[in-house]
Amino acid sequence: MTKLTRRALLGTIGAAAAASALPATPVFAADRSIRHYWWGNPERDKRTFAVIDTFQKKNAGIAVSGETIGWGDYWTKMATQTAGRNMADLVQMDYRFLFEYVHRGALKPLDEFVGKSLMIADFDKGPLDGGKVDGKLYALNIGSNSQVMVHNTRAFKEAGIDADLINWTWDDFGKVCEKITTKTGGKMKGSDDLSLMIETFESWVRQNGREFYGPEGKVTATAEDVASWWQMWTDLRKAGVVRDKNKTVILDPPIAESGIAVGDTAMSHYWSNQMVGIQAVAKDKIGAAMVPHKAGGKPGQFIKPSMFLSLSRDAKDTEAAIAYMNAWVNDPEITGILGLERGIPCSPKVRAALAPKLTEVEKLSVDYFTAIQSKVGPLPLPAPKGAGEVRDAFMRIGTDVVLGKMEVAEAAGMFIEDAQAIVERAQ
Repeated sequence: MTKLTRRALLGTIGAAAAASALPATPVFAADRSIRHYWWGNPERDKRTFAVIDTFQKKNAGIAVSGETIGWGDYWTKMATQTAGRNMADLVQMDYRFLFEYVHRGALKPLDEFVGKSLMIADFDKGPLDGGKVDGKLYALNIGSNSQVMVHNTRAFKEAGIDADLINWTWDDFGKVCEKITTKTGGKMKGSDDLSLMIETFESWVRQNGREFYGPEGKVTATAEDVASWWQMWTDLRKAGVVRDKNKTVILDPPIAESGIAVGDTAMSHYWSNQMVGIQAVAKDKIGAAMVPHKAGGKPGQFIKPSMFLSLSRDAKDTEAAIAYMNAWVNDPEITGILGLERGIPCSPKVRAALAPKLTEVEKLSVDYFTAIQSKVGPLPLPAPKGAGEVRDAFMRIGTDVVLGKMEVAEAAGMFIEDAQAIVERAQ
């Protein structure tokens, strides 16, 4: 974990600058402090700490403490802080866990601040609504995104791959993996092994015509969904066209250790807002493809709020916290620092301001986002309480399949039973 607290000294100048950039920016007394906690990567952390510096220079009376940790440990620490009533004032929230944390009473609604100190009237309605629970706004969208199969464009070109990467199928995917592996003599495999990625598996379930979780929060995915998923990856492993199993069972590895980054593989699954961070550590230029479709199946992908900022139950200085939140989505200097790294902003004004300054990879992200609009399905309902534990079970049981310790059919049945029990117990 990295922590950083800095105090800007530009009092009068900073206050004037803030007033010119933000609506009704309050003048703060000295010695006020807030904590901001997020999951990150080197690129995200660099931008976020730059935002903290900029905010503090414009609001010299507020000290912002930034706390960052990788996704794999983020939710464990969040759960610990929630139980200990020591949450950061502002926390980065994921759509998957939003309802769970609201129903725990861990987040405060934002509605009373809207139109007063939180200026979001012109934002896209869909992304904003994604942060609502039971009609109240608990999470402010700081970017929208979708799933993406990031690929190594050099490897694709050298292997002569000309597949339509927006409309391709899982059969096409398997053939691409084989071509890449053959062309490189096995030095580069076609893809990371996605057996343990429940996020990609959920697209598979949707392609089969179901949602992973039904309207009442119960598991509606079937053992056959799971078995067919794990069997496909078992076959690809046996063919030797995906990354080694010993790498696969390293759960939630940092982006810098992914096959795309180190050159072991030509493809892997991410969220589109991660492309900036991936390109920062990848040796070759990256490209973007949809999650392969199932021939004759339903759309699996969807566009979702990539992440939110939420006001925690434990926030003491809500006025300062909301001023910081408002700066995140409105201040031109701050939105310029953030760019698209966390996703596509839901403010039309911010998008227009960013367009002329987009880097090559940011333009790739926007173009990809535009290309998939007619190919995606509806946003699924938020996962129920216990979803984090279900994810852990998927990786744990799937690991036994990857290592050859359990047969696919048996493991699939065990996972569905465990998943159902987890969500029933969590309600």
